[in-house]
Amino acid sequence: MTKAGTFRALHDRRAPGDPLVLPGPWDAASARVFAEAGFPALATPSAAVAASLGYADGRTPPGEMFAAVARIARAVDVPVSADVEGGYGLAPKELVERLLEAGAVGCNLEDSAQGRLKDPHEHAEFLAEVRAAAGERLFLNARVDTFVHGDGDPERAIERAALYRAAGADCVYPILAPVGVLPLLRAGIEGPLNVLAGVGEGPTPAELGERGATRITFGPGWQRRATRALEEIARTI
Repeated sequence: MTKAGTFRALHDRRAPGDPLVLPGPWDAASARVFAEAGFPALATPSAAVAASLGYADGRTPPGEMFAAVARIARAVDVPVSADVEGGYGLAPKELVERLLEAGAVGCNLEDSAQGRLKDPHEHAEFLAEVRAAAGERLFLNARVDTFVHGDGDPERAIERAALYRAAGADCVYPILAPVGVLPLLRAGIEGPLNVLAGVGEGPTPAELGERGATRITFGPGWQRRATRALEEIARTI
């Protein structure tokens, strides 16, 4: 089985309370730590990679982001999915080619830009073109930004998720959805559901799984916690 096939299979038939947990490496060293700890796959967070490269979130040049993903994927044997924000304005075919060249087996794609939600039908068309270009070589995680840049209405998130799933998305990611609405989202969304978790705070991955999460990611949480630890060490010297 290919790495992409292995990654896709990790999302299948997850039992309640047993979601797929994907830590977020920001460089090759952190990726090796997570892989050696036994995690079966990794998911890069764009904000953490940006911080590691000295950029603000959303300001990383595409070439540097793909190069960072390539270093991470090259450093480990487990599958790596890449957060590539909104796709950097690349045509679907070029976006897919650059992800595959970097060694990624999946990607996150956001449905907002400059703090505003995109038209969901236009974004669904874009996702469909990415799916057509990628075939089964990439696992497509469609981020739904209703709770970040929209009105926070779960029904709007469910509507967007349905469009993206119909367009070929393998998974949907209503980022920052309140824990209390997860059962509603789970009931209204078909297929895998990605939920954001805190690092060492808030509900555990198992608890989020019991509320409907298929997969857990952490955004830049691991990188920020590591930075705080480094700051503490620096202050003691």
